[in-house]
Amino acid sequence: MTRGNQSHITEFLLLGLTSDPKQQVWLFASFLAMYLVNVGGNSVIIAAIRGDVRLHTPMYFFLSNLSFVDICFTNVIVPRMLANMQSKSKKVPFIQCLTQMYFFVACAITDSFLLAAMALDRYVAICHPLHYTTTMNPRRCLQLVTASWLVSHLHSLTHTVLMARLSFCGPNIIHHFFCDVQPLLMLSCSDTSVNELLAFTEGSFVIMSPFIFIIVSYVYITRAVLRVPSGRGRYKVFSTCGSHLMVVALYYGTAISVYIRPSSTYSVTKDRVVTVIYTVVIPMLNPFIYSLRNRDMKQALRKLARREEQNKH
Repeated sequence: MTRGNQSHITEFLLLGLTSDPKQQVWLFASFLAMYLVNVGGNSVIIAAIRGDVRLHTPMYFFLSNLSFVDICFTNVIVPRMLANMQSKSKKVPFIQCLTQMYFFVACAITDSFLLAAMALDRYVAICHPLHYTTTMNPRRCLQLVTASWLVSHLHSLTHTVLMARLSFCGPNIIHHFFCDVQPLLMLSCSDTSVNELLAFTEGSFVIMSPFIFIIVSYVYITRAVLRVPSGRGRYKVFSTCGSHLMVVALYYGTAISVYIRPSSTYSVTKDRVVTVIYTVVIPMLNPFIYSLRNRDMKQALRKLARREEQNKH
């Protein structure tokens, strides 16, 4: 479609999840509750890790960074969505839409790389325990986290620059609850083939390469665990990976179903539901998954609660 003499759109209409006023009431209450649990839960995890010297290890360093990214992730999406539900005007300026897309993509990819860093930590701890302290030293851990942030922001910047170059001159209604890449591409009246190629190739790489690394790590971990003679010993070793595996399955199961496929199979309704799961629900569940299955984390949380009680008195 050619640009012609059509006017350039400067704002979009974010329709959200529903236009039904009755549904909007319980959706607003539900998302507000999930948002508060997410921010509160992840903040408590960070505070507990910082406040307990026993948790100053690589695994918990990565977990505290994951909790911080999850807070950022939700702050990019939910406050705007809640304000949109309460507002009669659903208008979002083009620059705000691009900004939201930038930080959403950056946070999503950072999550992905941090999960891979946590898999590396478990691999070295279980398969090469004698080299663990030298391999996963504080400097190496900081380098892994820094690289995760840098690669994610470079990837997001590329997407955003290419999106900013497109023309939007037809309909300006986004059938979504935030400014995601695919809904924006569908509204453009420019040639989006370069954007779609980037999303499918480089996008697949930054999502799938950490996922493949995690799978390979767990193949080696499983082989090492199966060599442990006692069943109880095997359970003890593998139990340290349970929480991480659960988060990986939830995160990649939903993210891959939305992004790693041709744009011709895009479905607004299905994708909105799946996107809610990995942008709102999973970040909210992470603190529970990691704290309820982890004895050290439970002790740190109890210690934090006692300290808070003493401060009150």
